[in-house]
Amino acid sequence: MPHMVRTIEDARALVGTEVGVSDWVLVDQARINLFADATDDHQWIHVDPDRAARDFPIGSTIAHGYLTLALIPALIDNFVEFVGLERIINYGINKARFKAMVPVGSRVRLRAVLNSARKRAGALQLILNCTVEVEGQAKPACVVETIGLYFLAGV
Repeated sequence: MPHMVRTIEDARALVGTEVGVSDWVLVDQARINLFADATDDHQWIHVDPDRAARDFPIGSTIAHGYLTLALIPALIDNFVEFVGLERIINYGINKARFKAMVPVGSRVRLRAVLNSARKRAGALQLILNCTVEVEGQAKPACVVETIGLYFLAGV
């Protein structure tokens, strides 16, 4: 059941808690290729399965680190519902680290803890400590603090 956030007070009540764990999302070669096309990052470790099988230590392609990071906003939708949401602005990130590779065919999910909630620029500013986990791996793929501005009706 997703958390319902209508007001700043609703968000503040969640500070310091794990607000959720998303569903698993498949990172297949098609998704990696689309990201490569969107960003013009066609490094062979991402888009050349034959060469990766031959020359890369894990024997397969891997997702771009920034692809892993880019999945976070959509994965947040799995566990927080913002009532009266007009728009969201990804305001920034802090302390982003890519700790493990995401091999093609892996499934990833997001685990998030709400660090802070306050009013800023007419919006609800949320800072989340986000961990992108890879199914079957002990080490997370990505650990990052995200900053988002959530414009809610009446805030």
